[in-house]
Amino acid sequence: MESVQAVNGSAPPCPDFISYTVKNAAGKVISIGLAFVFSNLSHQLLKPLSQPRIASDIAVGLVLGNISVIRRAFDEQFINILNSIAEFGMICYMFVLGMEMDPYVIFKSPSRNAMVAYAGMVPTIILVCSITPFLNYYQNPSIGFTLCLSTTLAGSSSHILTRLITSLKIGKSDIGKLVIAAGMHSDMISVILFSIGYLFFPTAVLVNDIAAHVRMTLTMAAALLLQIIFTATVSPIFMNWVNNENPEGKPMKGSHLVLAVAYMAFVCSGAPIYGYSSILSAFVAGIFLPSEGRVSKWAVGKINYLLPTIFYPVFFFWMGFHADFRRFEAGRWGTWGRFLVLVLITILWQSFHRRESAELGLLLTAKGHFHVFLAVIGTLLDITSTSTSISIIIVIFLSVLPTPLVVSEIIKRARKRAPTQRMALEWLDPSNELRILLCVQGVHNVLSTINFMEISQGASDPGILVYLTDMVELTDHIASTLVQEGMDTVTVMDKDVTEMRDQISTAVQAYVEENGNEDLMISLIILPFHKNRHANGTLDGGNPGFRYVNRKVLRNAPCSVGDSCGPREALAYAGRVSRHPGVKLTVIRFLLDSDSVTASRRAGNYRINAAEQEEEMKLDDESFAQFYERHIAGGHVSYSEKHVVNSAETYTTLRSLEGQYGLIIVGRGGRVNSILTIGMNDWQQCPELGPIGDVLSGSDSSHTTSVLIIQQHSLKGELDGVDDEFSIM
Repeated sequence: MESVQAVNGSAPPCPDFISYTVKNAAGKVISIGLAFVFSNLSHQLLKPLSQPRIASDIAVGLVLGNISVIRRAFDEQFINILNSIAEFGMICYMFVLGMEMDPYVIFKSPSRNAMVAYAGMVPTIILVCSITPFLNYYQNPSIGFTLCLSTTLAGSSSHILTRLITSLKIGKSDIGKLVIAAGMHSDMISVILFSIGYLFFPTAVLVNDIAAHVRMTLTMAAALLLQIIFTATVSPIFMNWVNNENPEGKPMKGSHLVLAVAYMAFVCSGAPIYGYSSILSAFVAGIFLPSEGRVSKWAVGKINYLLPTIFYPVFFFWMGFHADFRRFEAGRWGTWGRFLVLVLITILWQSFHRRESAELGLLLTAKGHFHVFLAVIGTLLDITSTSTSISIIIVIFLSVLPTPLVVSEIIKRARKRAPTQRMALEWLDPSNELRILLCVQGVHNVLSTINFMEISQGASDPGILVYLTDMVELTDHIASTLVQEGMDTVTVMDKDVTEMRDQISTAVQAYVEENGNEDLMISLIILPFHKNRHANGTLDGGNPGFRYVNRKVLRNAPCSVGDSCGPREALAYAGRVSRHPGVKLTVIRFLLDSDSVTASRRAGNYRINAAEQEEEMKLDDESFAQFYERHIAGGHVSYSEKHVVNSAETYTTLRSLEGQYGLIIVGRGGRVNSILTIGMNDWQQCPELGPIGDVLSGSDSSHTTSVLIIQQHSLKGELDGVDDEFSIM
């Protein structure tokens, strides 16, 4: 065997060195992989506690970053790569943060939101500037570092607050709107203060010569000012041109996307050439870029998707690596004293107010990713000790922990104050307008939708308010055309879907313009049946996706639901329909034949809750008596009774009705077994329609009769939630 020869006189690689290199590379890959796995796993485990993702990310980062085996796998070169990744990711984060803010609000008279933000920030800044200079938080104390720490502790993280408030479903309440708006204002003001402060106290370069320091400040200020002017004046023109060239509903041109991304990178890179912070420059550029328009929404959507998916696990691993617990001076009283002061200033003192103010304060103390980045950078630049940086990171972690508890207390108090809202037709005041959510699957539902809107109007006063939405099956092809245009908004760009929507909108708008305006608390949701009827009158196999949606809405909707699917709801809707001059209404009541054999013998082996059935019958009788007096006694509505002995006669009577009416309205009861329908459940094709609805909508039913099956929302005991727009302030 020939020996390995040296190339150009160099020695052959040492086998031990190769083995060490391979092990190190494997260790790095495994470490980063663990960060991704445990970041997502811990987030899922903490979801039931409604904890924001940053809480689990900080915990995972601190643990993984301090495992000695993982730390030994990292050399200086790889650490520098991690530093670069963290900085680039933070540039993207700050760019999006700026794009979601409006800088011009600071030039307007302070709103309530701004006053709340200032009320939390100003006392915190004063308190921190008064205390921290005497507690040795810095290696070399200075005014700039004191102001930096005070601004860090005074600011909020609008990203964290917005996602938390939205996910906990209080975003439409008065306190939810106030927290989001005040948090956004606080976040913007704090970062603007950082951006201005960096001009006078740059951390990247330490300049001892006063004249050189002044020249550097003036140079950076001039470069930043030119960048702002250019971005604010040129960006609207350029972005509008790209948006106009790429209208909604059509795929964006690749060349325009490249131009837009290049332009965004260009406006972010002006000031850093002259020594200004690239991270703060990205924020300043983003804040003056137009936030509206397809390109801006596309950029924000893509970056917001990539940040939690790819960047955050790596970022918090980087944080944990630099937060070296071995250098945490736990044996010194001063370390714990400084930590407790940070906790007191950031969290505890917000509790020393009356209830609403304390809740606002605790929510607005939530810190985010930029604050974590600042804490780590303080160590890397030898501004603060590792103990101080770790203390700040732990305080940031503690600032987000109580937020779900605060929100749960807010909801609990709102539930006690708010009256129970019964969103069903039976309880709707006839003098109020009927609010309906109409769902359509396609153009084939438009005619029946318009007819339904017409008969539901009843009298012209009070009328109805209709919300129309289309239901699109998310196939692989349609999913590939989705474009994210905001934090929680996606748009389908498929050509067939957009054409369908245009046809539906045109048809409905034409009806509205011809018949007057249909002028969100919904009392009735209308869902189309998941099966469609062919021209020959037969039904197809149906769409299982639409059926799943229908059944889920039937189970969870807090109002009445109609499925093209108790008795009292059918009467309530029929009463409104009867007021339409073009409608001839007949009410048919099925009653048990009193001369037949005993109910228990007819029931056979089927279980009937007699007490529950008696209670339901009593309510039905009361409701029918009111309906009879209001509509039937005056001759506006026809009435007939069908006395049947068992479910077989019920079935026969139902089949005899087919073809006699254009629309049959059926009330779907709850879980109470009725002697009139016992046994019909055994051969139902669609149990969600109830036994009566299943018979009338079967494949062998008449194709000239439409069926509307109405289910009443069941409300028993204490309301699980409250109105989205509740008010407690």
